Amino acid sequence: SPVREVMSTELVTAPEGVNLQEANEILSKSKKGKLPIVDANGNLIALLSRSDLMKNISYPHASKLPGTKQLLSAAAIGTRPQDKERLRALVEAGLDVVILDSSQGNSMYQIEMIRWIKSEFKDLEVIGGNVVTREQAAALIDAGVDGLRIGMGAGSACITQEVMAVGRPQATSVFRVCEFASRFGVPCIADGGIQNVGHIVKALCLGAGTIMMGGLLAACTESPGSYTIGEDGLRRKVYRGMGSIDAMEDKAAGGATDKAGNVAKNAGTARYFSEGDKLLVAQGVSGSVLDRGSINKFLPYLSAGVQHSLQDIGCKSIAELQEGVKAGEVRFEYRTASAQLEGGVSGFAGSVEKKLYS
Repeated sequence: SPVREVMSTELVTAPEGVNLQEANEILSKSKKGKLPIVDANGNLIALLSRSDLMKNISYPHASKLPGTKQLLSAAAIGTRPQDKERLRALVEAGLDVVILDSSQGNSMYQIEMIRWIKSEFKDLEVIGGNVVTREQAAALIDAGVDGLRIGMGAGSACITQEVMAVGRPQATSVFRVCEFASRFGVPCIADGGIQNVGHIVKALCLGAGTIMMGGLLAACTESPGSYTIGEDGLRRKVYRGMGSIDAMEDKAAGGATDKAGNVAKNAGTARYFSEGDKLLVAQGVSGSVLDRGSINKFLPYLSAGVQHSLQDIGCKSIAELQEGVKAGEVRFEYRTASAQLEGGVSGFAGSVEKKLYS
């Protein structure tokens, strides 16, 4: 049969200037797979797909730009001169947010980088860190940062507090820095120490706007890393901290090794200001984590767990939770060793499997 006999002839279009909500309604009513957007002369200027409509319905909380509904894109860079050229290329590719990755954010390198970014790319959002004190946060806020990462030595693969005797308890860091940064409208990320749903809720209670979950998500199928079988016969995934010797000696991690000078140069050494060191000092470890399966099941579990926690506390939203903490309606209490024991699994004969979700 000729193509004209089987193809659709009832073309449904939308005029130039139509907003996204109106275009979605037209597409939904038309039962078509695509909606052409045309100008006054009938020229095609844009195309709306039903798959985009379905994604908006299936993932209503995805981080998107308000106007175009494009997914936000972010990238992490260092604070060295060569990172400026990397950032230019990223901005040209459509970058929305840049994270300045450093173990100690209150450095002259990062402050200079923040000021340079704000002078060159005024619309680019900048997240600085890491910080654990109000004084550190103040320096970065004064430089023009849009967000902060909080944490030093609290990560599951980090040994900075143990080896360097530098850092701060994560809960104290999050509470103090968030309390200070909120005066300037600067949101904060709790980075480190998150091992379960309860830790997420505690970080939110203390003022964090969002949570980083490196070790928690490292064991998911979609995360990079090779699989191995542990001594217990369970499937594990290789995971390493950026301050580990393995990471700092990795030639493929954004740099090269100067064999003549015995100097490693990559993302790991740059993060800890160790590019020129002939002797590398570890601030992290490498090992393996128990396989958690697909992130498509694990993230919904975390989300549902947070919702159940807020339900038990009696708060309808994170904002209400944080206001409750400020007002003294939601309180933290000391738990004795006996209280911690009775709060866990006890009284069972033999081993117990903690199956967290299904």
